[in-house]
Amino acid sequence: MTYPDLDMAATARKVLGRLILVAFAIGLAAIRAACLLYRPDLAIKVGTAAVSQTLCDEVFVSGLDVQRVLREEIQPDPGLRLLRKRLRIDVDQRAKRVTVNWAGHFASVAAFHEGYGCSNWDEAGQAKPETAKVSSATVPVAPASGKLAEALDHAFAEPPHPPYREVRAIVVMRNGTIIAERYAPGISPDTPLLSYSVSKSVINALIGILVRQGKLDLYAPAPVKAWTSPSDPRHAITLDELLRMTSGLKLDETDTGFDPVSRMLFTQRDMAAYASGANLKHPPGQVWEYTSGNTLIASSILRDAVGGQSADVLRFAQRELFGPVGMQHVVMEFDGTGTPIGSTRFFASAHDWARFGNLYLNDGIVNGQRILPSGWVAYATKPTLDSEYGSGFWVNVGRAQGMPADAFLASGKNGQRVVVIPSQRLVIVRFGITIDPPNYDIRGLIRLVSDVIAAQ
Repeated sequence: MTYPDLDMAATARKVLGRLILVAFAIGLAAIRAACLLYRPDLAIKVGTAAVSQTLCDEVFVSGLDVQRVLREEIQPDPGLRLLRKRLRIDVDQRAKRVTVNWAGHFASVAAFHEGYGCSNWDEAGQAKPETAKVSSATVPVAPASGKLAEALDHAFAEPPHPPYREVRAIVVMRNGTIIAERYAPGISPDTPLLSYSVSKSVINALIGILVRQGKLDLYAPAPVKAWTSPSDPRHAITLDELLRMTSGLKLDETDTGFDPVSRMLFTQRDMAAYASGANLKHPPGQVWEYTSGNTLIASSILRDAVGGQSADVLRFAQRELFGPVGMQHVVMEFDGTGTPIGSTRFFASAHDWARFGNLYLNDGIVNGQRILPSGWVAYATKPTLDSEYGSGFWVNVGRAQGMPADAFLASGKNGQRVVVIPSQRLVIVRFGITIDPPNYDIRGLIRLVSDVIAAQ
C-alpha cells in the first residue's frame, strides 16, 4: 500500500534539495561575479597604497611626526575603517621608505626621491631635478588688526566633537601683501603642504602657459595616442573638455577603492594611459562629471609638450610659473612614466599658495610680466554647463551665504582651499586635515571669508 502524502513529502524534499543546490550555485556565481566586478583585492591594495603614500608624503615631504599623521589622517579616514585593525605599517626613517600591508598581504611601498616627493614607482626620479633658490626661514606675519586675529581664532577653534577641523595653515593676502597668517604646531610658512585637488588649478596654469606660447590648442582634438583614429568617438575630445570635466569618459571617482580613479592613482604605473583607455559614458562636451582621470590625461599632454620626462616638467614649471610667481617650496610628484600627478599630488607652502592665488587675482600678471594668456582667468572662471566648476577652479561660490558673488577657489580634499576674491583684492589660503566629506568644513571657510571681509 502506498501513502501519497509520504511520496509527495519525499518528492518535495528532493525538489527542495535541488533548489538549495541551485540557489547555492547561483549564489556562488553571483559572489564570483561580484568579486570579478568589484575586485576587493584591488580595493585592499588601494588602501595599503594610499596609507603608504600619505605617510611617506607627510613624514618625508612635509616633515611631520608619524604618530601625528596616523592620528590626524589615517585613523579618522572612513574609507579605511574596515582595514585599520589589520594594517601593518613600517616607516624606515633612514631609507625614507614606508611599507604597509594588510594581514601580511597586499603590501605597498612608497619611497621618497629627492626633488620628486614620494612614489610607489622606482622610475619616478628619472633625473636629478634643478633646485630652486629657497629663502631662509620665514617669520609669520601677525594679524594686522584685532578683528583679523579673531577671524583666525574662529577658524582654528575646534568643535567639542568630531569631525575636527585640524586647520594647519591660514594666510590672508590683500593687494599682494600678507596681512595675517597662523599655523598649527609643527607647521611653518615654509612647510610644503599637500594640496590634493588644488593641484588641478596648477595644471590649469601650466596648460595656460603652453597655450600662450602656441604649443597647445584648447579646442583641437586632444593629442592622446589612444584616440588618434578619427573613427574613435574619443578622438573628438578636446583639451578644454578635459580641463572642464566634460570629456564624457567613464571614470567614476568615489574614493572607495573600488572606483576607476582610486585604482588609477594607486595601482597604475601609467595613470594617464589607464584613464585614456576608458570608454565614453556620454558624448564629449555634453555632461559635466568631476573626475581626476581627466586631469591625468591633461597632465600627460603637458608632459609631452615640454619634453616627455619628469625633469622636463620640473624645469618648465620652475622657469615659467614657480620662479616668476615666487613659489619656493613646491614639490611635484609623478607616476612611473614621468607624468605629473596633477590631479592630487602637488605640494607648496601656504605662502606659495597665496602667491599662486594672487597670480589669478591679477589676471595672470606678476610684476608686470604676463604669465597666463590674456583672458585666461576669465576662461578658467567661466562656469561649465550647469555646474559650479570652471576650468581647474570652482566658481559661482557666491551662492554660498557669506561669499562675495565674484569669489572663486581652488579646492582639495580635507579642506585645502585657495580663495580668490577680486572685488575685495583678497586671497585667502586655508589648509588642514578636516576629515569631513564631502564638504570639508565649507561652513568654516565661509565664516572665515566673511570674518576677514568684515575686518577690513
